[in-house]
Amino acid sequence: MTQNRVLAADLGQHAGEQVAVAGWLHRKRQLKSVTFLIIRDRTGLAQVVLTSEQAASAGVADLPEETVIRVTGLVKANAQAPGGAEITDPVLAELGERAEPPPFDLYRPTVTAALPTVLDHAPATLRHPVLRAGLEISAASVAGFRAALDARDFTEIHTPKIVQSATESGADVFAIDYFGQQAYLAQSPQFYKQAMVGVFERVYETGPVFRAERHDTARHLAQYTSLDAEFGFITDHHDVMAMLREVIAGMVAAVRSRAPDAVERARARLPDVPAQIPELQFADAQDLIAARAGWDPRGEPDLSPADERWLGDWALREQGSELLFVTGFPMIKRPFYTHPDPDQPAYSRSFDLLFRGMELVTGGQRLHRYGDYLAALAARGEGLAQYASYLQVFRHGMPPHGGFAIGLERWTARLTGAANIREVTLFPRDLHRLTP
Repeated sequence: MTQNRVLAADLGQHAGEQVAVAGWLHRKRQLKSVTFLIIRDRTGLAQVVLTSEQAASAGVADLPEETVIRVTGLVKANAQAPGGAEITDPVLAELGERAEPPPFDLYRPTVTAALPTVLDHAPATLRHPVLRAGLEISAASVAGFRAALDARDFTEIHTPKIVQSATESGADVFAIDYFGQQAYLAQSPQFYKQAMVGVFERVYETGPVFRAERHDTARHLAQYTSLDAEFGFITDHHDVMAMLREVIAGMVAAVRSRAPDAVERARARLPDVPAQIPELQFADAQDLIAARAGWDPRGEPDLSPADERWLGDWALREQGSELLFVTGFPMIKRPFYTHPDPDQPAYSRSFDLLFRGMELVTGGQRLHRYGDYLAALAARGEGLAQYASYLQVFRHGMPPHGGFAIGLERWTARLTGAANIREVTLFPRDLHRLTP
């Protein structure tokens, strides 16, 4: 079958030829004298035309949508058909059992079911072209992330997801029984990617991370895909921000070039990435909000979602950018491995990147001296035992280094305008959902 199969997107190149297409019966339209079948494959849609006699002979009336079929016939040009061509005089063959109907019509241009229905039946509902589009954009984004860092001499790594201690010394971890020992699902690859800076200088990873946070919101998941990078021989966190800017630009370019049809189907808006993304220091951002927004966030050690939205609107209005760096967060809200600002030790050499009014990336410069780690952990009242394997790398010489982590699902949701991150997440895991 695969030897002479033609894909839907290529059908227009075979006018006047006998070809075979194969895929899912996406839609069936039976008129008085003619029947149209729309076949869906991985590249798009192909139209098949049958006379009433041909439709009756093939048993089309009883053929359910989503049944997998093969169609052999003559390709004719037709400007009104998908791709400008259609198949006539077809011969149909069913390639599997007849399908049960999905929970809603997958051929309709919009998703007509509520999100719980979509998620409960995801193996079938994700076939809808709009829902699939978000996943295509996500895949293109990962390809762009990899390409941008490969071009800058980074090495891809794959680190353990079962760890001995909580990465960021918090309680929001999933504990597991590891052959009788206490272990955890990794909150991030942070410790390992820092260690690998000592091996390769520049590393990145794409993979799942796990947060046992009891946030039941449209922007949080218990498992998500983190796009992590870490590299050495930096001056400060601004070097990390500059690298992140190049990565974001590469991701946007990859989505534009690799998934243009998905962008159209999802009605995604791709941002213009400025040559230099605007930057606000954390305290200045709070002062700005207090002066103009109608509430005063000063004294809070972090930005609230409302703060992020206001700053996003401000950046677009005043700076013409949908992206905004907020730098210098208080050390009290940053992990112990974050490098403090030498001039203001209560503040950090760290940043968040806001995208359309939501935190998308966290990053910064890390500590790289063993003695500084001892002091940081002592200041927080934490012992060294649980970090022994992590800390050993800093006893063997580490350069100044830093990195960042991008939440893939949150990025895709921002591009597509999804109201809930679960709309663009493959089989999401949250407080309530463990299946499918």
